[in-house]
Amino acid sequence: MIKTISILGCGWLGLPLGQQLAQEGYSVKGSTTNSGKIDVLEKAGIHPYLLSVSDRLEGQPLDFFRTDLLVLNIPPGRRRPDVEQRHPNQVKIILDKASESTTKYLLLISSTSVYGKAIGLVTETDQPTPHTASGRALVAAENLLLQSHQSLHATILRLAGLFGPQRNPARFLAGKKNLANANAPVNLVHLQDCIAVIKAIIQQGKWNEIYNVCADEHPARSHYYVQKALEFGLEPPTFLEDTSSNGKIISNEKVKTGLGIRFRALS
Repeated sequence: MIKTISILGCGWLGLPLGQQLAQEGYSVKGSTTNSGKIDVLEKAGIHPYLLSVSDRLEGQPLDFFRTDLLVLNIPPGRRRPDVEQRHPNQVKIILDKASESTTKYLLLISSTSVYGKAIGLVTETDQPTPHTASGRALVAAENLLLQSHQSLHATILRLAGLFGPQRNPARFLAGKKNLANANAPVNLVHLQDCIAVIKAIIQQGKWNEIYNVCADEHPARSHYYVQKALEFGLEPPTFLEDTSSNGKIISNEKVKTGLGIRFRALS
């Protein structure tokens, strides 16, 4: 039974996740790289740890990895030129530390960007084909977990584009001109749906799985981002004329049927 949960990375997703888990009776440990967030974590009911990972684990880990479940939630850093080497190295350091400690279960937060420029319906059985450095870094991190750490019961969550409090999708493209792929489908997921999936995995013991986490709806980019910009009083983006509808649609069927998740609407 899982009683203690450590969340490595208490940012936009990790902080509210930790707060909700603490409210449900779990003992939650959370890491931050910012000493100014220690009080924020404490007020959320999270035991705070000041940790960072570069070419080694820095800070005061103490008993952070002495836990039932580790939620590994550190983004690769899309703008870093060394992301393909740096991020997998970070993950390896963390996995080694977890394997040496009492960690039994692990949740790796990944992204649907691992599917790259795939076209059509994409499921968890499709081979990742990343086309960005950060996407390739995520695939390398997933493979490290799948191939090198069989002792851990691990599940990988590939999250679609995130939106929710303080993360307004309308701001992503507001005011931009002559954007391509007007009819490409949108793949997004709300913060609270991500948290619901994580809690369901913990409660139902769904380990050694890969899940796509994405909303049901996939409107065209031009329709969705123009509508959202107008809704929030922002300058709407403009798109080039495009009669094609190429793009990927992330299937969420496995997470819905396997975990009983119902996703909220994008509107």
